[in-house]
Parts: sequence; C-alpha cells; structure tokens
Amino acid sequence: MAKPTSFVPDPANGRMLRDAFGRFATGVTIVTAKGPEGCVAITANSFSSVSMEPPLVLWSPARSSSRFQHFAGATHYAIHVLSAEQEALAFAVARSATALTEGDLDVNAEGVPVLKHCLARFECSRHALHDAGDHAIVVGEVLRAEMREGDPLAFFGGKIARLNIN
Repeated sequence: MAKPTSFVPDPANGRMLRDAFGRFATGVTIVTAKGPEGCVAITANSFSSVSMEPPLVLWSPARSSSRFQHFAGATHYAIHVLSAEQEALAFAVARSATALTEGDLDVNAEGVPVLKHCLARFECSRHALHDAGDHAIVVGEVLRAEMREGDPLAFFGGKIARLNIN
C-alpha cells in the first residue's frame, strides 16, 4: 500500500489538491438551459442529490466559465447523467456550449432543451443559488425525472473511467 501524501492546500500546490479531489469517482453530466439563441450546454461532474422531500439536486458551475451567466440566471434547466456510450458527446460539450444539435434534443414543457438516451435526466426549477468561492452551488427542485438501464460514464483521477455495471 502506497504511503499517503499530506499537505495544506494553498495556491502553490493547487495541482495536488486537484489530484486529491480526483480520487473521488464521479459521474459525468451535461446540464442544459435555454439560451438567447437556443440550447446552452455544459459538461459537469459536480452533481449530487440533496433531498427527497422536496426533491432537490445540486451542481456547481465555475464562475470563470463563459457559460456561467447562462446557468446562474436560468430559472429552469436539465441535468443529464451520461451513459458510457456518450463519452464523445461529453467532450464535445466541454469544448463548445453549442455542441448539441436538434437531433440530440427534445424540448420540455418549460422550453429547456433535453437530451435523449441518457441514463437519467432531472428537469429542474432553480431553488437556490449559493456563493461557493470560484464556483456557485445551484440547487434545483426536480420537476420531472427519467431513467434507463446502462453503464455510466465516470471520471476518476483526471480521466474517463469505464465502469461495467450491467
């Protein structure tokens, strides 16, 4: 067993903190909202369930993202948990806010573009927005949810991790 490395986080060792955060495996999501010119999307792994009653979820966009204002200001949005087959889509959205095409999307009752074929989808209304350093915490109330069977797309140690669950 490897010896642990201990450190006090500071700007000089930011890479070590990022690597430590990366020891926690996370699912990969795409969050969508209606922008002024159509669908705005962002890839995020900062998703978590919060509450069953009321049904709440959260995610945390970076303030430095050019897409931040679209999501901080959105009253409705959708969080899509990606399947292993959607790896290319995750990277396409990471590179471009407008990577999703009409063929990838439907539109929900609130006008939010929603992805087809993801493992789970949570259609949300904004419940709260909290300051969180260089990110914000966006808490949403789940209005509708959808799910299917499949293997998840996961991120671990700065890389895509293939998990064969099913």
